[in-house]
Amino acid sequence: MDKIFLKELKLEATIGVFAWERQIRQVLYADLEMAADIGTAAQSDKLDDTLDYKSIAKYIQSFVARSEYQLIETLANDLANSLVEEFNIRWLRLDLNKTGAIRGAQGVGVSIERGSH
Repeated sequence: MDKIFLKELKLEATIGVFAWERQIRQVLYADLEMAADIGTAAQSDKLDDTLDYKSIAKYIQSFVARSEYQLIETLANDLANSLVEEFNIRWLRLDLNKTGAIRGAQGVGVSIERGSH
Protein backbone atom coordinates (compact mmCIF):
# COMPACT_ATOMS: atom_id res chain seq x y z
CA MET A 1 0.00 0.00 0.00
CA ASP A 2 1.30 3.43 -0.91
CA LYS A 3 0.86 6.35 1.47
CA ILE A 4 0.84 10.10 1.13
CA PHE A 5 1.59 12.03 4.30
CA LEU A 6 1.59 15.46 5.93
CA LYS A 7 3.79 16.03 8.97
CA GLU A 8 3.43 18.66 11.69
CA LEU A 9 0.82 20.77 9.93
CA LYS A 10 0.40 23.79 12.21
CA LEU A 11 -3.21 24.59 13.09
CA GLU A 12 -4.95 27.15 15.27
CA ALA A 13 -8.15 26.24 17.07
CA THR A 14 -10.57 27.15 19.76
CA ILE A 15 -10.40 23.93 21.75
CA GLY A 16 -10.74 22.94 25.39
CA VAL A 17 -13.14 22.52 28.26
CA PHE A 18 -12.03 25.41 30.48
CA ALA A 19 -13.52 28.89 30.15
CA TRP A 20 -10.11 30.47 29.49
CA GLU A 21 -9.52 28.02 26.62
CA ARG A 22 -12.73 29.19 24.97
CA GLN A 23 -11.31 32.73 24.82
CA ILE A 24 -8.03 31.98 23.00
CA ARG A 25 -6.69 30.20 19.93
CA GLN A 26 -4.42 27.26 20.68
CA VAL A 27 -1.82 25.64 18.45
CA LEU A 28 -2.35 22.07 17.35
CA TYR A 29 -0.17 19.99 15.05
CA ALA A 30 -1.54 17.38 12.68
CA ASP A 31 0.19 14.39 11.16
CA LEU A 32 -1.77 12.63 8.45
CA GLU A 33 -1.14 9.43 6.50
CA MET A 34 -3.47 8.48 3.67
CA ALA A 35 -3.66 5.31 1.62
CA ALA A 36 -3.23 6.02 -2.05
CA ASP A 37 -2.41 4.07 -5.16
CA ILE A 38 0.23 6.36 -6.61
CA GLY A 39 0.97 4.12 -9.60
CA THR A 40 -1.26 6.05 -12.00
CA ALA A 41 0.16 9.40 -10.89
CA ALA A 42 3.68 8.06 -11.12
CA GLN A 43 3.02 7.08 -14.75
CA SER A 44 1.09 10.20 -15.80
CA ASP A 45 2.92 12.78 -13.68
CA LYS A 46 -0.45 14.55 -13.27
CA LEU A 47 -1.88 15.96 -10.05
CA ASP A 48 -5.40 14.81 -10.98
CA ASP A 49 -4.23 11.20 -10.61
CA THR A 50 -3.29 11.46 -6.94
CA LEU A 51 -4.38 12.96 -3.63
CA ASP A 52 -3.68 16.69 -3.71
CA TYR A 53 -1.96 17.21 -0.36
CA LYS A 54 -1.98 21.00 -0.72
CA SER A 55 -5.78 21.01 -1.07
CA ILE A 56 -6.05 18.58 1.84
CA ALA A 57 -3.81 20.76 4.04
CA LYS A 58 -5.88 23.86 3.27
CA TYR A 59 -9.07 21.92 4.00
CA ILE A 60 -7.71 20.78 7.38
CA GLN A 61 -6.59 24.30 8.31
CA SER A 62 -9.98 25.75 7.41
CA PHE A 63 -11.93 22.99 9.18
CA VAL A 64 -9.93 23.38 12.39
CA ALA A 65 -9.91 27.21 12.29
CA ARG A 66 -13.70 27.40 12.22
CA SER A 67 -14.26 24.62 14.76
CA GLU A 68 -15.06 25.18 18.44
CA TYR A 69 -14.86 21.71 19.97
CA GLN A 70 -14.22 21.06 23.62
CA LEU A 71 -12.45 17.73 23.12
CA ILE A 72 -9.61 16.97 20.74
CA GLU A 73 -11.16 13.51 20.38
CA THR A 74 -14.31 15.02 18.83
CA LEU A 75 -12.33 17.31 16.57
CA ALA A 76 -10.15 14.42 15.34
CA ASN A 77 -13.16 12.17 14.72
CA ASP A 78 -15.15 14.76 12.80
CA LEU A 79 -12.13 15.94 10.80
CA ALA A 80 -11.12 12.40 9.84
CA ASN A 81 -14.65 11.48 8.77
CA SER A 82 -14.93 14.69 6.78
CA LEU A 83 -11.60 14.08 5.01
CA VAL A 84 -12.61 10.53 4.05
CA GLU A 85 -15.85 11.82 2.55
CA GLU A 86 -14.55 15.01 0.92
CA PHE A 87 -11.46 13.51 -0.73
CA ASN A 88 -12.62 9.91 -1.16
CA ILE A 89 -9.76 8.58 0.98
CA ARG A 90 -10.09 4.85 1.60
CA TRP A 91 -7.89 4.84 4.74
CA LEU A 92 -6.24 7.48 6.88
CA ARG A 93 -4.44 7.86 10.15
CA LEU A 94 -4.72 11.26 11.82
CA ASP A 95 -2.63 12.35 14.81
CA LEU A 96 -3.61 15.60 16.52
CA ASN A 97 -1.16 17.01 19.05
CA LYS A 98 -2.25 19.70 21.50
CA THR A 99 1.08 21.21 22.50
CA GLY A 100 1.42 22.78 25.91
CA ALA A 101 -1.66 21.08 27.36
CA ILE A 102 0.27 19.29 30.11
CA ARG A 103 3.20 20.88 31.91
CA GLY A 104 6.32 18.82 31.33
CA ALA A 105 4.96 17.08 28.22
CA GLN A 106 5.84 18.04 24.68
CA GLY A 107 2.22 17.46 23.77
CA VAL A 108 -0.86 15.33 24.22
CA GLY A 109 -3.39 14.24 21.71
CA VAL A 110 -5.08 11.46 19.83
CA SER A 111 -4.30 9.14 16.97
CA ILE A 112 -7.21 7.70 15.01
CA GLU A 113 -7.67 5.61 11.89
CA ARG A 114 -10.64 5.60 9.55
CA GLY A 115 -11.42 3.34 6.60
CA SER A 116 -9.70 0.12 5.68
CA HIS A 117 -6.31 -0.69 4.21
